[in-house]
Amino acid sequence: MLAVDRASFPREKVCSEYMSPETVRHLEWLGVLPAIEARGAARLAGVDVIGPRGARLEGRFAAVTGADRASGLSISRRVLDLALVDEARRSGARIVERCRVRSLSYERGAVSGAWLEQRRGARAVRARLVVGADGLHSTIARLIGARRHGSPSRTAFVAHVAGVQDVGDVAELHVGPRGYVGLNRIENGLTNVAVVVPTRDAAAARGDLLGFWHDRLQSLPTTRDRVGPNAIARAVMATGPFAAWSSRVVADGALLVGDAADFFDPFTGEGICSALEGAELAARTIVRALRAPGIAAATALDGYRLARRRRYLGKWAVERLIGYGMLAPRLFDRAMARLERRGLSHTLVGVTGHLLPAREVLRPGFLAHLVI
Repeated sequence: MLAVDRASFPREKVCSEYMSPETVRHLEWLGVLPAIEARGAARLAGVDVIGPRGARLEGRFAAVTGADRASGLSISRRVLDLALVDEARRSGARIVERCRVRSLSYERGAVSGAWLEQRRGARAVRARLVVGADGLHSTIARLIGARRHGSPSRTAFVAHVAGVQDVGDVAELHVGPRGYVGLNRIENGLTNVAVVVPTRDAAAARGDLLGFWHDRLQSLPTTRDRVGPNAIARAVMATGPFAAWSSRVVADGALLVGDAADFFDPFTGEGICSALEGAELAARTIVRALRAPGIAAATALDGYRLARRRRYLGKWAVERLIGYGMLAPRLFDRAMARLERRGLSHTLVGVTGHLLPAREVLRPGFLAHLVI
């Protein structure tokens, strides 16, 4: 197997760097958990959501019925991705860094490989299957079909910060009238501080990411004065817009996984878990598809598309329920207060953390508690 990446590892990547207990299970299965824990991954007991009018929802993984893990983890993508790359190499993959896919090659209408571009020039490689795992701005997704963006469109500004006040063993999400802030401790006493805003507001950050990021932190009473602009350990980086999906996740000779397939909003912190879980679903289909000779046909890969739909349909609905709910701050705040008061906060966090099926949130009784 040949894997190419534009980056050179280790490298920084914009991410919430939050991993649910289910994500930890995938990392353990892959054999990289000991290396990550040895680098100081922070344990996470759950998630606190603070509403725009002060309501507080506290969900704990250990309180989720049937959960076999009591904590998630948080560590920088610089550490996590290097551990995954090293394990891939140990497993026999050939990984070429500082290399990008310029275009795809075709044979009788099917993807048959790619043109790779490095500093010393471009070269063609043949492949029975090209897997696009190249993120939110996927080149492969754009080459095999339409890449669409919807609403609500949001953009994130993320930094690593030292000395953030009162950060404990839970991820914090502070919802405001125009976006939200995530606080999530990582290794070496640092905290991942993410400011997520409507994409139309992001234009104001041009030329001064740090100033924009800090002003947004100061605009929320619950994050004001907790983060000093002079304590930045890794500069503010931006990514977005979110709410992006691909019209095709499989084609003759090609398949998409992770953010390349779809990405709605980082609020639920499911990105890493969805990427690992999606890769596992893809691997099962790929093994079967490649038993036949020649280029992997879309019909042979369609089981992956259907498996993704079955696995993520409920997740997509929950993401949108929360994402659109934040557009009505007063109602969002009241809904969070009701769930906390009725002891349902652990259920919501269990669903967003992949510990419970999405139907636990989507059942009529649960939804009724949001408004009654």
